[in-house]
Amino acid sequence: MTATTLLSEKAERWGALWGSRADDWALAEEQQLPTYEEAIDRLGIGPGRRVLEVGCGSGVFLRAAADRGAQVFGLDASEALLGLARSRVPEADLRRGDLQFLPYADDSFDVVAGFNSFFFASDMVEALREAGRVAKPGAAVVIQVWGRPEKCDLEAMKHAIEPFLPPPDPNVPRGSALWQPGVLEGIAAEAGLTPGEMFDISWGYELADEDALARMLLSAGGILDVVGSGREDEVRTAIVDAMAPYRRPDGGYTLENEWHYLLTTSRRDQT
Repeated sequence: MTATTLLSEKAERWGALWGSRADDWALAEEQQLPTYEEAIDRLGIGPGRRVLEVGCGSGVFLRAAADRGAQVFGLDASEALLGLARSRVPEADLRRGDLQFLPYADDSFDVVAGFNSFFFASDMVEALREAGRVAKPGAAVVIQVWGRPEKCDLEAMKHAIEPFLPPPDPNVPRGSALWQPGVLEGIAAEAGLTPGEMFDISWGYELADEDALARMLLSAGGILDVVGSGREDEVRTAIVDAMAPYRRPDGGYTLENEWHYLLTTSRRDQT
């Protein structure tokens, strides 16, 4: 099942950017499966559980949760990525929509998860408040963000492309700063969630060669749409040069990264 709901201007923009090279991004997302499985194991996701992923991308987490017996639902702003998710998880209820305007009734889900997605909302607090609204009282709301910069090889790529990008909005929380002690917990608490367990996971992207590296990194967030497709060679060269320290003797690349998790619960049952 698929449907489209209200999207803000920012969600429309992000949906177009992330979907601009959807096939390449889907290959990258498949390598993130170990982090999704860690969350599934910790939350005991299995038969009888209703699970929503916001910012579901190409459906890798949803496929893993469905394979454990869960009933899965997904929302994303990119129709291109949803098309891939439909193929990967045909039994899922998938909707195109906005993190701040979830098209679900109160108390609908046993788990609501956002993997590297909540900070793309125009208002992260409001997006988390919406996640808490559609979660059953006491249900888990999972928030995943970037880990410590010194533990993320992809930081080198971010620095390489900064000269090509417009300056970030200083008033918007950045995914690369949310790992700091107390920051994510404070945002979650402001949204009406109860912060619980925190943990970090590290894993490495394995890329066969320079072409695979460039395809993956240029697919993230519609980089070329932002800087202009006419600068693709220039941006590609900057990225490949920046990632040279992570090149293996066989010509492939291993990019180790850390992700930071906060498990929260909806606390509307306490009001």
